[in-house]
Amino acid sequence: MDHNVGSVETLHVPFQASAPDRRTRLKSIIGGSAGNLVEWYDWYVYSAFTLYFAPIFFPSGNQTAELLSAAAVFAVGFLMRPIGAWFMGIYADRHGRKSGLTLSVTLMCLGSLLIAVTPGHAQIGILAPAILVFARLLQGISVGGEYGASATYLSEMAGRQRRGFFSSFQYVTLISGQLLALAVLLVLQRVLTPEQLHAWGWRIPFAIGGVLAVVVFYIRRGLAETQSFRNAKADGKPKSSGWALFTHYPREALMVIGLTAGGTLAFYTYTTYMQKFLVNTSGFSKETATEITTLALFVFMLCQPVAGALSDRIGRKPVMIGFGVLGVLLTYPIFSTLAATSSAYAAFGLVMAGLLIVTGYTSINAVVKAELFPAHIRALGVALPYALANTIFGGTAEWVALKFKQLGYESWFFWYVTIMIGVSLVVYVRMRDTRNHSHIHED
Repeated sequence: MDHNVGSVETLHVPFQASAPDRRTRLKSIIGGSAGNLVEWYDWYVYSAFTLYFAPIFFPSGNQTAELLSAAAVFAVGFLMRPIGAWFMGIYADRHGRKSGLTLSVTLMCLGSLLIAVTPGHAQIGILAPAILVFARLLQGISVGGEYGASATYLSEMAGRQRRGFFSSFQYVTLISGQLLALAVLLVLQRVLTPEQLHAWGWRIPFAIGGVLAVVVFYIRRGLAETQSFRNAKADGKPKSSGWALFTHYPREALMVIGLTAGGTLAFYTYTTYMQKFLVNTSGFSKETATEITTLALFVFMLCQPVAGALSDRIGRKPVMIGFGVLGVLLTYPIFSTLAATSSAYAAFGLVMAGLLIVTGYTSINAVVKAELFPAHIRALGVALPYALANTIFGGTAEWVALKFKQLGYESWFFWYVTIMIGVSLVVYVRMRDTRNHSHIHED
């Protein structure tokens, strides 16, 4: 699509006369990223506040059992992500990336508002966790489509020479959403008593998420459509479908599953599960665990564009291999040491080390997947295989970790993460570097 980033705004190619100028491109990337932030804030609020609302929906008197039940619902939300990826990936390929992004935020809004107003188990019994599950299913459909649509949108809007840098903002905003969720938690921990937080304060962040999603709905309606989609539409390419994906692009689809498995497991282990690990295993207070996680995630967020820009210079493959090698060598030592530490500073250093390693995956995985597929099936190709791997490995990370702990074999989880990173490392080593072999270049 773009031959060089410096001339893309003044280059006149007959079939691409309406290519976006620099201002439109940056506005679209910022607008798409802002919407992505709110989507992931709504998704991660559930994890950030689990310690407070788990007893409301799953009262048992045992913290590990309550967290395990809440983690199971978190995993159930992931079960809908492949369905959302399939349906909304096809929708974004057929009707446009902008339309897919707008639909996804609508579903996320409904899920957040539903959780905010649902009474607890003491008031309506088994209906409480049932409604919670339904709300997470709606959000699972939303996130399943959001990843593919936003990854495709940002990758197609970015210029060729800075595609890794700009597409890394998908995870910048994804992490920002998680940070925003934790920031809301920190504020509420300061202004409300623990009793108030447990009783009703946990509902506030879900209400905030619903309102923000309404704002994003209007922002996304004003985004520009990508030139890649318009070109594919004009060329009369075959319609996107699950059948077409796995019959015409089976190798690419399997590659996405393989490169995602270890990366998504490591990501959810060091982010959503880490807060519980610091409380339930290391013995830190909820407040200290939240502070450690928040600061580490902030630094992690800042690292994404750096690694994305690095991939534009040296290629995507070396960056992903770096994650794979370091992940295999250091995951077990980091977690076994973290389990025994009582120093908040040491805990922060260990968590930060793990997140820096994971940056090799998070910063560029979206653009790598987008570069594997042609435009007419790109959103589905990015979303569906990713969602399958994400559901199996990312969505179950907390549940598996807590189950091993409940059974008395917590260290087995550390080996599980190590092995899955090793599986993905094999894929990184064998695949071609998508920076040099990109379908987006052909758009």
